[in-house]
Amino acid sequence: MADSPGTEHRTIGFVLGGGGHLGANEVGMLHALLERDITPDLIVGTSVGALNGVAVAAEPTLETVEELRKAWLALGKERVFASPFGGAGNLVRKGNHLHSNANLKALIERLLKVDRFEDLAVPFQCVAAGVERAAEHWFSQGPIVPAILASAAVPGLLPPVEIDGEHFVDGGLVNSIPIEKAIQLGATELYILQVGRIEQPLSVPRNLLQVATVAFEISRRHRFARDMASLPQGVVGHVLPTGEEDAPAGLKQLKYRDFTHVAQRIESAHQATGHYLDALV
Repeated sequence: MADSPGTEHRTIGFVLGGGGHLGANEVGMLHALLERDITPDLIVGTSVGALNGVAVAAEPTLETVEELRKAWLALGKERVFASPFGGAGNLVRKGNHLHSNANLKALIERLLKVDRFEDLAVPFQCVAAGVERAAEHWFSQGPIVPAILASAAVPGLLPPVEIDGEHFVDGGLVNSIPIEKAIQLGATELYILQVGRIEQPLSVPRNLLQVATVAFEISRRHRFARDMASLPQGVVGHVLPTGEEDAPAGLKQLKYRDFTHVAQRIESAHQATGHYLDALV
């Protein structure tokens, strides 16, 4: 692990937020970090950030980032948000989700080289929202794949995941950018990998669907702002940039099956984060 220039040894935590298809930005950020020998002592992640984060936790190398990049570039063809019965069919049969999580499960299994949290090279935890207890639940031991599926179970899109008799949905509902957890685990220097929403202005919603997404954005940004404003003394937080300056937040995530700009997002975040990190020297 490389210490930040001009500082004593610090415990580095990677914090990977949720954001669906926008998670491609995190791949570029990871590339910029690892090519500068900034490696994590611990990783926490939510939703798609859990998927990206656990891959690096298994093997924190540039080779892993390249595998992630290839996986993201293939997502449009692999149709993660597809179902053998079709979205409408699932909604009629199950009533609570449009898509099966089978394709996402297969992707995770191909990407990972280990099966259990205990076998990861870097300590890793991911969060999901517990339905029955209406609370955030952190996974840190046992089988990895069910935990990632639970953390990424976007309500309405993917099915809730049952683990040990409880049901879980997307961790973004309770902790979209888990800064506080990384600090609790001992991180003193945080590299916060977010998908770009906090960089983009919100606008007044124009329809009922946008009302829901904008309301969620206000909630998640409020917690993020609170966590950043209340960093304990001695803890440093670096919010990594995506380099994107396009559509307002609250609109891009509506196109959850649009993977056409993956390569552009990865490279944009790689370049922007690289410039940011070089400026810290």
